[in-house]
Amino acid sequence: MRQNRLFSTLYIVGTGLSIAMTVIVAVVYYVKLAPIYPEVNRRDTYYLSGTSFERNKDGRFQSWSYSYSYRALQEWFYPLKNAREVSASTFGAVKYIQPSDRSGDFPVNIVETDPAYFRIYAFHFFDGQPFAQSDLESGIRKAVITDKLARRLFGKENGVVGYQFLLNYETYQVCGVVRGASHLTNRSYADLYVPYSTMEGYRDAAYPEVPYCGPFQVTVLVEDGKQGKALCEEVHEIVRKQNLLHEADGLKMNIDEDPVSHLHASLMMSVGGEGNWWRAVRYLLFILLILLLVPALNLSGLIASRMESRLPEMGIRKVFGGRRNELLSQVLWENFMLTLAGGVLGMAIAWIALYGCREWVFRVFDRYASLIPEGTDVYVSGEMLFAPSVFLITLLFCLVLNILSALIPAWLSLRNPIMNSLYEKR
Repeated sequence: MRQNRLFSTLYIVGTGLSIAMTVIVAVVYYVKLAPIYPEVNRRDTYYLSGTSFERNKDGRFQSWSYSYSYRALQEWFYPLKNAREVSASTFGAVKYIQPSDRSGDFPVNIVETDPAYFRIYAFHFFDGQPFAQSDLESGIRKAVITDKLARRLFGKENGVVGYQFLLNYETYQVCGVVRGASHLTNRSYADLYVPYSTMEGYRDAAYPEVPYCGPFQVTVLVEDGKQGKALCEEVHEIVRKQNLLHEADGLKMNIDEDPVSHLHASLMMSVGGEGNWWRAVRYLLFILLILLLVPALNLSGLIASRMESRLPEMGIRKVFGGRRNELLSQVLWENFMLTLAGGVLGMAIAWIALYGCREWVFRVFDRYASLIPEGTDVYVSGEMLFAPSVFLITLLFCLVLNILSALIPAWLSLRNPIMNSLYEKR
């Protein structure tokens, strides 16, 4: 490295930038797919986001599409046999809190849900507990709030159970305080969680003609992949029976690919997915292939040029008994040390980019851009950045990049006859 500072610098920087891009891609999809607080059950979680109905009768075509109604929950989803837990929620609601110090109303993100939600998502409770099934059935205005909201409202996160606050000028009582989720785990992110029975008209359907369309999305937790497959069959059987029941009315129900696993749902929302999760996988593999091959070709050219200047050295070592395998091993190890130094640099660049640009870099592969709510802190936790699997991917990438870039030029150079190598010294 001291003898060839320009070569070493170019090699390390080129490797570092390549590995930084690979690590960024790996971390972005790790955050989307891995079991991260509080979504630790992602592998066994399935989603039903909505349904559509069509009617073609007497030459008149009508269509309706929405999420599910309260009636659909009671008749179809809560009684599901192939499920550990079934939860219904509404997402994306924004309401305003009126603080007691009259400092001014401020917006909060709300999830209106049921007690099963807290059995699917493993929230850490600093204080209190989730609202109970009896609270849901009676429509009592209780709320689980995050530690950040608790500190803003009451100046502390412990000992606030039973405290009251105004939400849209209605009084709610705190029943629990949880460690807040990151906005990057969007299925579980909110500032507070309330029973959906506190929502006005929650029993009403979205359309009078179709009583099964409403505001609820359904999340299902299963035991394993086998039960997940049985769940899909059970739900599609419900759709089949529903269509048979209304065949005379010309009403046809469709749920597309629902229920979908968390893995498939995340990949379908990726760039290149276009609603097909396997297409998204091919798109990602293509990106990783480009990130691997282009730097390898550039570095291979650098190494080939460097090996030309080292031919006399290799010739002399051959004269004194150096074997080709030993020389090849030394060249690979030397380049691996440079690649490893580039890997460390790449990891540092990736971490800085992921943390500093966290508000947009984690959405760069999404098909649809989503606005981050005002005042939302998109924080990146330690388990997101310093994941063992990402470290192993980086190490493997260093090894592959080293072999691709160094093996062929080193092997070709060492094939030269001893006399030719020595002649290069003249």
